[in-house]
Amino acid sequence: MTTMYTGRVRPFWPHVEAQADAFVVDDDGRVLAVGEPKTLAEQYPDAAPQELEGWVMPGLIEPHGHPGTAAILLSDRVVDIRPVVVPEAESVLRLLRDAVAAATGPVYANGWDALLQRGLPTPDIRFLDELAGDTPLVIVHNSGHSAYFNTAAAELSNLTRETPDPPGASFVRDENGDLAGTALEARAVQQVLAPFLSKAQAAIPALLSAHFADLSRRGYTTVSDLSWDRQLTPVVEAMRDSGTLPLRVRWYEMSQPGGAVSQRGEGDAAIRQIGVKTWSDGSPWIGNIATSFPYLDTPATRDLGLEPGHIGVANYSADELLAIAEPYAAAGWQLACHAHGDRAIDATLDVYEDLITRHNLEDHRFRLEHVGAMTQAQFQRAADLGVTVSVFVDHITYWGEVLVDDLFGAEHGGAWADAGAAFAAGQRATFHNDGWVTPNEPFRNMAVAETRTTRAGRTMPGGRPVRRADALAAHSTNAAWQLFSEHEIGALAPGLFADFIVVDRDPLEVSAEALAETQVAATYLGGRRVM
Repeated sequence: MTTMYTGRVRPFWPHVEAQADAFVVDDDGRVLAVGEPKTLAEQYPDAAPQELEGWVMPGLIEPHGHPGTAAILLSDRVVDIRPVVVPEAESVLRLLRDAVAAATGPVYANGWDALLQRGLPTPDIRFLDELAGDTPLVIVHNSGHSAYFNTAAAELSNLTRETPDPPGASFVRDENGDLAGTALEARAVQQVLAPFLSKAQAAIPALLSAHFADLSRRGYTTVSDLSWDRQLTPVVEAMRDSGTLPLRVRWYEMSQPGGAVSQRGEGDAAIRQIGVKTWSDGSPWIGNIATSFPYLDTPATRDLGLEPGHIGVANYSADELLAIAEPYAAAGWQLACHAHGDRAIDATLDVYEDLITRHNLEDHRFRLEHVGAMTQAQFQRAADLGVTVSVFVDHITYWGEVLVDDLFGAEHGGAWADAGAAFAAGQRATFHNDGWVTPNEPFRNMAVAETRTTRAGRTMPGGRPVRRADALAAHSTNAAWQLFSEHEIGALAPGLFADFIVVDRDPLEVSAEALAETQVAATYLGGRRVM
């Protein structure tokens, strides 16, 4: 049935500043027209009228998520010790002790962050053995780039001193070559978590459904997953086929160093593979991002085990990164690469430029992810190459003081996640929350990009604020384009799907502080209310 929705509409197309009072949606869930009610009623006399209470805007898009993993890590199967939930170190330790005391099997926790939960001990294997004894215990760092485990967990995961380091990752060893209880980077973390993930498979449909519903309530109508497990594809397809999938899914598989390039799936408007993901460096919170400048020598960096003058290193050399990316680029894949440090960004751009030239690529839309320390010159170089960026602006919200006072100082920490510089370079930049790392709060992303102010009220001493129109585009039209989906989502425009949300305030006109507190009243996918 054709429907004419009326209300206060911000269609975001062709200009974010535009406003309309009605739009018509056809039987297939696509927008037929946007305009004034009287005119549309004359053009579409059979359209059923429906009034929307509130402000209407395009559904939000998460261009860099991890729903497949977040569905598990944010579930009740994992002890939630994230700093946004448990800010004090003693409370973290109490939760862990209580979980071990009550355990009838392995204990898994998520969210350790010594920079925000000051006073946490060094989570080496000796400490975790004392804490948990014979109970297998694994604690995932809040960044997801490391995990800590005791001896019992190592045995459960078949890890020994002879276990080889996975490509681009490692198991930390002590001075005797024994496991020290730390897994660094994705592939090592996955090995530690393998028994848990295997056991959780039966619950995945329910966990994923609950997580998708939560994202939908927050206003997302499309989410991408940049570390997709292909085993999840049939689960999501079953949701689509049963009509219970409340959003669209775009996914990237993890690159396989030295492996064969897999067949690209065609997909459809609901579920589609977009590209492949790799990691050039790690996380600023554990000391392994590749920068041209050192970490500060502070109590916080000492507690992280970083020596004075510490500079992190990349996961791969430029040649290794090129060897990983080459077969995917040659096969026409979109490449997405995690890169925080300026040296990692330079190395990745070098690889991208080589591939673009070698294969005469045009509309490749290669991506750089997070880009914490990316400079104005690097944003411009990326734009000139046709490389797009997704900026983790919520780092400012939670770690702004840490970046400046504890890790990098005003020059480098103050300009962290400089989304304004990205837009100034002509980038069609996007924002994200990286799965479970920070709460899924897209409107706060927009606000903090505009004000560059932390949750404690401190304004960062560097970087450029963004315009409201750019902030809104970052989670809508730009994100659709970045995901090669601008032909179907990202705006309320003729021919696109009617994916939209109803919010309690005008997203263009309210203050940044009010924008951050925006509430979603309803979410529609293809013209059908899903939340």
